[in-house]
Amino acid sequence: MLEELRLILAKIDADYADIRYEKMRETTIAFNGKELSRIGSDTTDGYVVRVLKNGGLASVAFTKFADAERAAKRASENASLIFRNIKEPVKFAKTKVVNDIFIPALNEDPRNISIDEKLEQTRNYNNIPLQHKAIIMTNLWYQEVIREKYFLSTEGSKIREDLITTQLGGMITSKDGTLLQNVRASIGGSTGFAKLRNREEVFEQKAKLAVDLLRAKPVRSGVYNVILNPSMAGLFTHEAFGHFSEADLIEDSPTMREKMRIGAQLGNDILSIIDDPTVAGQLGFYKYDDEGVKARPITLLQNGVLAGRLHSRRTAANFNEPLSGHCVAEDYRFAPIIRMGNIFIQPGTKRLNELFAELRDGLYILDSKGGQTSGENFTFGAQYAYSVKNGKQGELVRDINISGNLYKTLKDITAVGDDLMLCESGGCGKGQINIRSSHGGPHLLVKNVVIGGA
Repeated sequence: MLEELRLILAKIDADYADIRYEKMRETTIAFNGKELSRIGSDTTDGYVVRVLKNGGLASVAFTKFADAERAAKRASENASLIFRNIKEPVKFAKTKVVNDIFIPALNEDPRNISIDEKLEQTRNYNNIPLQHKAIIMTNLWYQEVIREKYFLSTEGSKIREDLITTQLGGMITSKDGTLLQNVRASIGGSTGFAKLRNREEVFEQKAKLAVDLLRAKPVRSGVYNVILNPSMAGLFTHEAFGHFSEADLIEDSPTMREKMRIGAQLGNDILSIIDDPTVAGQLGFYKYDDEGVKARPITLLQNGVLAGRLHSRRTAANFNEPLSGHCVAEDYRFAPIIRMGNIFIQPGTKRLNELFAELRDGLYILDSKGGQTSGENFTFGAQYAYSVKNGKQGELVRDINISGNLYKTLKDITAVGDDLMLCESGGCGKGQINIRSSHGGPHLLVKNVVIGGA
């Protein structure tokens, strides 16, 4: 395959060009309640060629090798046209030439597991919540994505890397009269099918939670001091802070470039944030990005001070900052864009019981339920919470929504736990879908959090 890609590049007249070929196999099994609603596998493949010519950058995706010459010609023509319509020519930061094959180690390669066994595993987990009378519906699915990726550039880089993702999870719904409660359950990762075995307790606990929430009281709206669990800490880190660390989202905004300038004091000195795609065994693990740049850990916030950001080759040149290896494509249909890998707050020194003692009165908020951001402001949902009185965990409460401002919240984080957990099933919808974007952190104590509720 690499030789075929070389033949394509050899015909391109440009300052720089690269090409990716990818073969992708997706397997999906889905249940709606007891009904099996979908089962099957699809294999697809395709190419993306990028051309940098005379300061213009363009890409073209195609699916047939016979169309390669025409696609390369179109990309070259588009690059020249783009240059005539931009203010500044595109430049790429220099990167090392790489010649490597990387096939990750797996604990049970899902390609060696029959679809019958995958079906029975999914059915088993799906049946666990349905044993509870108050559970009226499940929407659980198994998803497996195998990506065999090849990359070649005119600078001489040749890379083959596989990405294997297995996930199993979905929604569990309980009902009492007109009251409905939804709880999410998810397991999986990038280490193989074994990650999905013997995890019955996850689905049992989530089913019990869905039932218990029917008896829980809605939270009372107000301003609270809170403890966020790793899931909620990760959601905040990814959505509220992480996207502003992606250079392409701030490069055209003078206001945001000033706020997110390297050296700016954004948070308390106990707070440090890192994005590290090289953490083996985590969902967001990879060795090379889709520009052929080797991934490396990037300290984004060091003791409250902005210390780095995530880059493509283009934005690294634009900002005159080091490459990070964070330019990733959803698949063969897309040119790569800047994405987070494994982003998390680094652990501190506080044990969980010490955080409760320091909190005294407030809320212990657990497990993210999505949310949205608008500039530097955010609104996030949580699956559930517990009231805290005199440093002791109290009653279960529901209907949790958190609102806040990024910069204020960074300064209101007053204590960081000594634990660390990253999500097993993640994702990010910035422009393209990235199912391997992972986030997490330790427990956090945050002051003055606005909670919406009854």
